[in-house]
Amino acid sequence: MKKTDKTATKDGHLFVQNRRATFEYEVLERYEAGLALMGSEVKSIRDGRASLGEAYCQFQGDQLFLYQAHIGEYTQAHDRNHLPLRARKLLLHRKELDHLAESVDTAGLTLIPLALLARNGRIKLELALCRGKKTYDKRASIKEREQKREIDRAMRERT
Repeated sequence: MKKTDKTATKDGHLFVQNRRATFEYEVLERYEAGLALMGSEVKSIRDGRASLGEAYCQFQGDQLFLYQAHIGEYTQAHDRNHLPLRARKLLLHRKELDHLAESVDTAGLTLIPLALLARNGRIKLELALCRGKKTYDKRASIKEREQKREIDRAMRERT
């Protein structure tokens, strides 16, 4: 029996999403990166004990790391458990890393993690190259969303 899930993507399963990021930032480019994880972290993510609310990505030398992503401890791991807020290395191709580093340094853009998902049995992080929104941009987003709701509501009432 196939279980239908609102969080399932077309070719993977969405574990955690940073919904606030798309409101706070204008997404310019999206990337999918692998994560260097411990076994207990994978089990915790699959159990849904992860949060990207305070998470951010930053270069350390020529490598990219994910900071402040909370992945809760896996209770059955005992001694081999992980630290919930440890820095995790992101795995991308060198060309992608160079492009991201250049964009962050020269254009003043930010790397924001958007979601943790599973693709082909592996846990991936969707991250985005973003520019911060101004207050009036956020207001426009809210107005646009409310107008869309009203249109949808009117269409439902017609039928």
